[in-house]
Amino acid sequence: MQDKAADMLPTAKDVMKKMALAEAEEAAKEAKKLAKLEAEKKALLDKLSQPSGLSDEEAIRRAVRIIDGAVKNGLSEVRVHRFPNTMCTDKGRAINQQEKGWEQTLTGVPKEIYELWARHFRSKGYKLRAEIVDFPNGVPGDCALTLSWS
Repeated sequence: MQDKAADMLPTAKDVMKKMALAEAEEAAKEAKKLAKLEAEKKALLDKLSQPSGLSDEEAIRRAVRIIDGAVKNGLSEVRVHRFPNTMCTDKGRAINQQEKGWEQTLTGVPKEIYELWARHFRSKGYKLRAEIVDFPNGVPGDCALTLSWS
């Protein structure tokens, strides 16, 4: 009877192997998840780096809808775009320092938004503010462009 009970009990070495396999399986799942996130991030950066393909007319139409929605909610500004600091040639340094000429560091869609504002919105009294909106590990992270009308 005691031999049967003793046979049911795995050795400590077997338990350690089982634990190691479970940890390796969990690490593989986490690595797969991180790889998927990185692929999604790369795809987004690739998309943001390419021209949006929107005409000025369509972009303005979209902006008017966003502005109208903000006004209905009693707001005098609205964030129109958030983007990774890698969309700036200096990783957001000039934006973080609020340096004159920060707009020259923009690339892709953020640059398109700035240029649209310069062509059509500035003369109508709208302001465009660029800022760093998060600081992961104490370094500049994502940037944002905010349109205001007050």
